[in-house]
Order: sequence, then structure tokens, then C-alpha cells
Amino acid sequence: MAREQRRLAAVFAADVFGYSRLMGRDESGTLERLKTHRGERLVPALARNAGRLVKTTGDGFLAEFASAVDALRAAVEFQQAVSDAGRDEAEDRRIVFRIGLHLGDLIVDDDDLYGDGVNIAARLEGAAPPGGILVSAALAEAVEGRLKADLTPLGELALKNIERPVRAFRVDWKPDDWPVTASDGVTLGATRAFSDKPSIAVLPFANMSGDADQEYFADGVSEDIISALSRFRELMVISRGSSFAFKGKGLDVRQIASQLGVRYLLSGSLRKAGNRLRLSAEITDASSGTPIWSDRYDRELADVFELQDDISRAVAGVIEPAIRSAEIERARRKPPASLSAYDLYLRALPHLANLTRDSIPQAIDLLRQSLALERDRAPTLAALAMALGWAGPSGAPSTPDMAFESLALARRAIELDPTDAVAQAISGLTKFSFEQDYTQGRLHALEAVRLNPNSAIAWGSLGHLDAMGGNPEAALEEFHRAMALSPYDSQLGIWFAGLAAACFGLGRHEEGIGWARKSIQQNPGIGTPHRLLAAHLAALGRLDEAREVTARRDAVQRTTLSELRAIALFRHRETMERYLAMQREIGVPE
Repeated sequence: MAREQRRLAAVFAADVFGYSRLMGRDESGTLERLKTHRGERLVPALARNAGRLVKTTGDGFLAEFASAVDALRAAVEFQQAVSDAGRDEAEDRRIVFRIGLHLGDLIVDDDDLYGDGVNIAARLEGAAPPGGILVSAALAEAVEGRLKADLTPLGELALKNIERPVRAFRVDWKPDDWPVTASDGVTLGATRAFSDKPSIAVLPFANMSGDADQEYFADGVSEDIISALSRFRELMVISRGSSFAFKGKGLDVRQIASQLGVRYLLSGSLRKAGNRLRLSAEITDASSGTPIWSDRYDRELADVFELQDDISRAVAGVIEPAIRSAEIERARRKPPASLSAYDLYLRALPHLANLTRDSIPQAIDLLRQSLALERDRAPTLAALAMALGWAGPSGAPSTPDMAFESLALARRAIELDPTDAVAQAISGLTKFSFEQDYTQGRLHALEAVRLNPNSAIAWGSLGHLDAMGGNPEAALEEFHRAMALSPYDSQLGIWFAGLAAACFGLGRHEEGIGWARKSIQQNPGIGTPHRLLAAHLAALGRLDEAREVTARRDAVQRTTLSELRAIALFRHRETMERYLAMQREIGVPE
């Protein structure tokens, strides 16, 4: 049994006084003003004082600080900023917050916090006056005399669901001592904490070579990685200006992440030895401080700019799938009742990658649940289009209507966000699969690669279109680009099958056998790699082996020549006829 994680921290709990009344009067206006207060006043206060937003709860929020002084300073700054912003508003429209602060022992569960420490802060918040702050004795003792604020003792308060009375203090301050601080460069990054998307900051790579001239190279690599990552629509990437503000500061990873409002940090170092360069990189989950990925890259120091591009592409290509895996694991640990649309989308991805008759229906169900909560999200629409497209090939229940729905979903995804490379790639595949439109499908795949040349999924989709559309030589290069960008991707089994198909088109049967076997090992439930393996074996005259492969597959999902002809794996007529001839020779019935 895993040991319970705990830590001592200051907890900041806040909510809106009279929220129901405000919503009853002006629902849309109240929500808009609340959003403004969070983005323009709460987030900057947290960022300036190294606070971490734990969660929002409709009209309230919970934050955590390593320092009690920072927690109280953020609370006063926030209350003063809200008060100043609402000075000219009508009283019946004005949003007023109550805040409770406590310093105590907390139970840590993934990104969330639990325990008496949280409960006491929440109950103090409920007892606080509108626009005011109440703190516990533990926090009061830690901040006494350190800030321009008075702590007035209120004695012992009996708080709801707290067994023992809690000594509480009211915080009083003079507005002139707390002028509203203008938003700084960190605020933009910190506001990203409110997004469901995983957020990442790329810190300047440390120059460990002892050669000051290599400083520009280390900075250049960091900048190029930021630029490359910004093309991934599923990532929120902090700008160079905010990330580089921490260069040489020597701050703890959690402090930097908190101030930038990000979930992940990429850091690294660069060393030069003779004519060789070594770059080490690591992604850290800021909530736990643990690394989720690390690697090193050794290169010959020849053309500096080409080397810089090479390293930045290599690093950027593996970051997105590494973070995707971490996000999936984070969503998996969440209780079902707290799952957001994004969490449901993440939970669907492993089922989609498995490509079995059981996993595809699960993926479809989770993606439909996600869209019920957030219907206009391009990645979810694209993922559901892909899942519906894989239903038939995986042996899962499928209907003709699924083809029409898949095409409509893919079209809707790129209408919502035509700059999403993955949505463009999947749209290309659906065009090719269901409308047999190789030309239009390939245009979408090429657009995906143009939008994000570091997307393995974009290159893999282009590879599939070329492998089956009649350009197998190009497909080999495209699949190898995909695998170089993401060597451990969940799509590997599909790419291996595509390589087997390209090899069949080129008549490279020994090589094709290897790729088909690898594909079957990755995704044993898909029929296509088995059919390709059998076709390659038959082309080499190894008919008994080919029949054995076919018999094993038929025991799971029997296929006829007419069905294979309808699927039309290859759009190139000569290649398709050779493929059908091999299937006929090993006994596949009409």
C-alpha cells in the first residue's frame, strides 16, 4: 500500500459572498465579472507570491503556499485589488470575496489537497466578513509583525464540522499601504493555470561547458524548443520572455512553476567536450517535483545552426507524447465524479490506441461523454472520428452510419480549429478511408505536417495515405520521420502496419514481414497486419506459413475477398490486384 503523502503548507480558501443572489439577478454578467477577477486579480496575486492554484469550485477557489507570509500577502493584495475594481459598481452587482487562511498539515493526492488543514481554512472563509480575511492562530503566529496588517483576536470560534474551537484573527489593513500592483509579464503565463490543457515552460538550458561562447547556443536551443512546442495545440506553452525571466535565479522547480502557472517544466544543460556536444533534458511534474521524462543527446559539433535545429526537433517531438502519457495517468487517478470533459478525453486515448474489439467501443463511449460536457472541442471531435473509423477494422460493432458521422466529426474539428495539425491529419484519413479521396485526404495530411512538422501523428497520417494511395517510397520516409520524432508512441503498431503496406507496394517482402510481425505484436486485435503478413509470405512462396497466419486470424474475424475488395486497402489498382491474388492463393474465399 502506497504511503500517504503529507506536507506542511498555508491554505488559502475563498468564495463569493451572496453568490446565489448575484446569479439570480444577472447570471451571465456575474460569471463574466468573476472570470475577470480570477484572471486579472487572483492569478497575478498568486504569481507574485509563489502560490499554487489547487482548484476552482464555481464561486470559490483553493490555493496553496509554502510560506504563511506569502499566503497572507496574496490574500490582502487580492482583496484590495477587488475592492478597488468594484468601487464604482452598483452595490447589488458588486462581487465581494471572503477569505480564510490556515497553516497546517495537508494530505496530498495528485494535484489536490485534503485534511483538517483544508477544512479549517474553508470554515474560516465562511465565517469571514464580506471583503475580509480570517486567519487561524497557527498562521497568525507565523506572520506576526512581518506585514503591514493588524491581526485582531476574535477568540475561539466554533466552526461547522470542526471538532475543537479554532482561535481566529481578523486581518485589518490600510488601503494606502497596499497599492494595486499592475500585472507583470508572469501574469499571462499564470492565467494558463485555469485551462484544462497541460501547460509547460521551457527554462533556459544551463551552459555547463565552461565556454561562455556556448551560452548563445544553449539559449538558442531553448528558444527553438519553445517555438516547436507552440505548434502542438494540446499544449499551453509559456512565452520566451516569461521563461527566460528565471535564468540564473536558482529557484526551486515548484516555485518557478507556481509563478508561471504551469504543470510541467522542461529544464536541461549543455556540455561541450572537444568537437562533441551533449545536451541533457528533463521534464518535471511541478505538482510532485518528480521527473516524468529525461534523455540526453550527443552530437558532433559541425554546422551550429543545423545542430541547433536537429536537437530542438528531437526534444520537441518526444515531449508531447511524454506529457500526454502523464496527463492520462493523472486523469486515470481521478475519482469518476470529478472527471472533466478533458479528463474523459484523456481516459479514452489508451482505449483508442489499443485498437481491439473491446477497447474501441470504450473509447467511443468516453469520447461521447466528453463531448456531452464540451461539444466544441476540436481534439475530442477528431479523436471520436478516428475511433468510429477504427470500429470496423478492429472487429468492434460498426454500422454504415459510423462512416457518415466520422466524416462529419472530422469536418467539424477543422472548422473549429483549422490550425490543429492532428485534426487535419485525422480529417485526411477519414476522407481517404470513407470517400476514397486520396487527393483531398493527402492535402489535409500535408497541411498537418506544414502546421506542425514536429508532430509524429501528422507524419504518420501522411505515411498511411501514401502507403495505400500509391506513393510507397515516400511513405517509408514519412513513417520513419514519425518514429524518429516519437519512438515510443502509442501509434507505433499502426505505423508498423503502414510500413508493411508500403513494402508490399514496393515488393520488399522480407522487410514487410518484419514490419507486419511488429505491428501484430503491438496490436494483435487488428486484422490488417495479419492479412499483410500473409500476403508477404505468399509472395515469397511460403504458402503454409501464410495459411497458418490466415487461419489464426479467421478464428477471430473471418474475412472474404469481396470484403477485402470493398475495404480497398490499396488505391493503386495493380498493387490491390496483387494483394487480392495472394489472399486468393492462400485460400481466402470469395
